[in-house]
Amino acid sequence: MIIKMIPEIGHFALVVALLMAAIQGVVPLAGAATRRPLWMAYGQPMATGQFLFVAIAYACLTASYMLDDFTVANVANNSNSLLPWYYKLSAVWGNHEGSVLLWSMMLAGWGYAATRFTGSLPRDMVARVMGIMGLVSVGFLLFILVTSNPFERLLLNTPQDGADLNPLLQDFGLVIHPPMLYMGYVGFSVVFAFAIAALLGGRLDAAWTRWARPWTNVAWAFLTVGIALGSWWAYYELGWGGWWFWDPVENASLLPWLTGTALIHSLAVTEKRGSFKSWTVLLAISTFSLSLMGTFLVRSGVLTSVHAFANDPSRGFFILMLLAITVTLSLLVFAFRAPRVSQKVGFSWLSRDSLLLINNILLVIMTVTVLLGTVYPLILDSLGLGKISVGPPYFNTLFVPLTVVMCIFMGVGPTARWKRMSFDVVVKQLWLAGAAALVIGIVAPLIYGGSWDLWVSLGLVSALWIVLPMVRDVFAKTRHAGSLGSGLRKLSLAYWGMVLGHLGIAVTIVGVTMVSNYNIERNVRMAPGDTVEVAGYQFTMQQLSSRRGPNFLADTAELQVRRGDDGRSFQMNPEKRLYLATGMPMSQVALRPGLFRDLYVAMGEDLDDGSWAMRIQYKPFVRWLWLGALLMAAGGVLAVADKRYRRVRAKEAARPAAARTATEAHS
Repeated sequence: MIIKMIPEIGHFALVVALLMAAIQGVVPLAGAATRRPLWMAYGQPMATGQFLFVAIAYACLTASYMLDDFTVANVANNSNSLLPWYYKLSAVWGNHEGSVLLWSMMLAGWGYAATRFTGSLPRDMVARVMGIMGLVSVGFLLFILVTSNPFERLLLNTPQDGADLNPLLQDFGLVIHPPMLYMGYVGFSVVFAFAIAALLGGRLDAAWTRWARPWTNVAWAFLTVGIALGSWWAYYELGWGGWWFWDPVENASLLPWLTGTALIHSLAVTEKRGSFKSWTVLLAISTFSLSLMGTFLVRSGVLTSVHAFANDPSRGFFILMLLAITVTLSLLVFAFRAPRVSQKVGFSWLSRDSLLLINNILLVIMTVTVLLGTVYPLILDSLGLGKISVGPPYFNTLFVPLTVVMCIFMGVGPTARWKRMSFDVVVKQLWLAGAAALVIGIVAPLIYGGSWDLWVSLGLVSALWIVLPMVRDVFAKTRHAGSLGSGLRKLSLAYWGMVLGHLGIAVTIVGVTMVSNYNIERNVRMAPGDTVEVAGYQFTMQQLSSRRGPNFLADTAELQVRRGDDGRSFQMNPEKRLYLATGMPMSQVALRPGLFRDLYVAMGEDLDDGSWAMRIQYKPFVRWLWLGALLMAAGGVLAVADKRYRRVRAKEAARPAAARTATEAHS
């Protein structure tokens, strides 16, 4: 009996979560406004309860999938009795309703985390943060219950079996990609809440930035890994060998990443120098708003993409209204409160302050560039002014030069001083690194490719210009220590986080440069016994075989691969699968990964004469794309572990209650 009622339990849990989110969103904010400690205290238990009940709802939906309860429309439309159990778990969020429920659970989870790690903050600040996060949760829980209920029943027309999960999504990448991406999207809600709470309380000082920076870094790290996983999934699952196609849904995740990167640097300036206060708040609002806009693009039905969940217009309208309300109210608060707490702090044109400001401006310009290319065609189409297509040429033409210019300032920034420094000092510090970057960047294409290439040299010089000044800076900071080891240990974790983050950018640039310019691809016809040579590797098809998977039939090619005449060989086994429930064919790519190159084989169509169309590619340095992303994410996490944040928490926790009360009364 209880098993049959699992969907109803889940639906009831969502209703309770909505009520608790409403209390969390209203009572603490009212308490902070009227200085009532009891009302302010409601935020933390309500956030905990909301997370508990949303998690119960998510567990109920997961149980419905695992039990093959096809009376639930969501399960019937996205699962199948033959689907392996691990794909049933990922199928929970492989659809519109389940993905929004996952989003809401993570939003509640971030709210719960905020209750655990903000206990030593001023009571009114915590109340405002909890209240703002509660209001955001109300919007998404209403969206689920009104337009996207995952527990709707099919009691009158229950199918014997489900329609199955889209074969494109039956992959390990889907198991980890959406949760990572959503953790990044939703994580910026905490930073957004801190920014609005600081505005409402008139506390745009260094204290709020110290508390917001760790949340920003963690959310940014999750988003970085999520984007990298999406790129990796597209690379090996879609069968075309690309890693980024400027798809509108890909762009939707890049937009908050760009402004989030700018926000990380702006928070550093605000904490260290007390400048960029209004700019920092505006970036926090923009980053979360762009996260919401990504949700609108993916779930409104305005896009047709392998990543998108096309749905009825009512859902898109609801999210659009949620986005409009969030942006409008946030900007109104900013407009009324920011001028009262702004403060001018001077710095010269040549200083770390100005370099970070220039980089922030470049990141915002890049964001606007991507936003226009993504949204402008949609606006024209919605107004009935025709359909246009904005593809890679537009984005590459604008994005690549902006990236090169940004790299120039990135190379100077870490070694620059705050407030002001002389041009002669900059030249003295960096001329050797600049000369080395130029020489290596110009010579490397001649050695690797046999001829000089402007774009390869430009990419390598940009990457080296980021890395070599940092190497020089590390040496300068440790040369007076007793030993290299002790000198390195004296550098803060925040500094090493910066080094890793910038190193990750450089590694990614090298990967993009090399794979874009030296990729080799051949589309060939192959039958058993045929041999094809690509980039010095001989691919020989030895045989074709058939096998049955848990929910598919597959034709498998066995390829023997040999490099030159050195005698070493290995096998690669690409497949062409036919999924039984949907009748949908899929290519299962064979990969031979390596640090400096990938071999990539995708099986195409049966040509009816015993041969198959095959796509064989040699992809140099492609792994560096994702290695760079991992280094960036590791840098973000490492910065969070810096001891100064632990000291701040300990200092706040040790403050007498009377001092905290006085601070709250003053605010």
